[in-house]
Amino acid sequence: MNRLPGWIILLALLGSTCTWAGCLDNTQLTGVNLAGAEFNSKNLPGVFTKDYTYPSSQELAFVAAQGANIIRLPFRWERLQPRLGMAFDAAELKRLQTTIIQAQLQDLCVLLDAHNYAKYYGDPITSPAHQDAFVHLWVELATQLGNPEYVALGLMNEPAHIPLADWAALAKRTLTELRAAGLTHIVMVGGGGWNGLHSWFSEKDGISNATAFAGLKDPLQRSVIEVHQYADQYYSGMAQDCYPPAHFDQPFERIGQWAQDNGLKLFLGEFGMAATEPCLQTLEHFLQLMRGNEWKGWTYWAGGSWWGDYPFALNSDLLNPSPQWAPLKAGFYRGGDQSPPLPPQDASH
Repeated sequence: MNRLPGWIILLALLGSTCTWAGCLDNTQLTGVNLAGAEFNSKNLPGVFTKDYTYPSSQELAFVAAQGANIIRLPFRWERLQPRLGMAFDAAELKRLQTTIIQAQLQDLCVLLDAHNYAKYYGDPITSPAHQDAFVHLWVELATQLGNPEYVALGLMNEPAHIPLADWAALAKRTLTELRAAGLTHIVMVGGGGWNGLHSWFSEKDGISNATAFAGLKDPLQRSVIEVHQYADQYYSGMAQDCYPPAHFDQPFERIGQWAQDNGLKLFLGEFGMAATEPCLQTLEHFLQLMRGNEWKGWTYWAGGSWWGDYPFALNSDLLNPSPQWAPLKAGFYRGGDQSPPLPPQDASH
């Protein structure tokens, strides 16, 4: 029988009896996605190390050494729970637990990201059975993992396969049931559709994310609105062109004002760009646009050892680091006076 290493068991026991410093209490959470556990979604559940992978301890240490304080960890619902509403796969749960503990050793928070686009084995999660199982997934996973000082819950990546109004209702229900179960984790609530920052106010079927989530209430005030934003012509994250920096001023300002008006915080869970000079300028501008108090933070897309020649990818090479590392390292939150200064306030805004 496979057993957890002794140091992991010791940490787990300590975590049940001690109070950790709590990296999620940082004013800003800034880091990267470490992708791989969600790969090869056409082969589900798939074979570990053949179809998908998890971050290594060396990758986590490298990310922490650059100054990040959080990773966003995409995973597939079907791998954790191969049968709807039934028990978790023990090996997959252990992989999640091990990654969290290894990250915690580096003082990295972990944002768990159900990377499913509102589908389960290809079926939209629109039926009562699917939605009940989704709520159960998060309540049970948060209960088993515990550790709310280091683990945040990202309910669903880009829920494009469910009507926006239905997703908003399901997300709010999940939050309500997490709190009713006494779970105190930070909850990242993504918008409906492809969750674009640029389209936050766009209506589909008579409703927009701005309208659907304006009334989001959390008795613990530990929920954050997650959005995504890519910089190419169609905001797809599939091309290497980038709009110039100023193109994004108005969308960031508008959603920032919306967040302030509704007493909410924002988190940019995905943004990535090629290593061209125009794109690097836009990347730097993104980071400047997220220095206001309405921003809880961001995670760049993406790091991970299986990307090959993906143009947005971050490597783990000290001698020849990906060009995107330089602006990200300059923008990572470091606490107090060491963090990048806030931009000057324009009195006309």
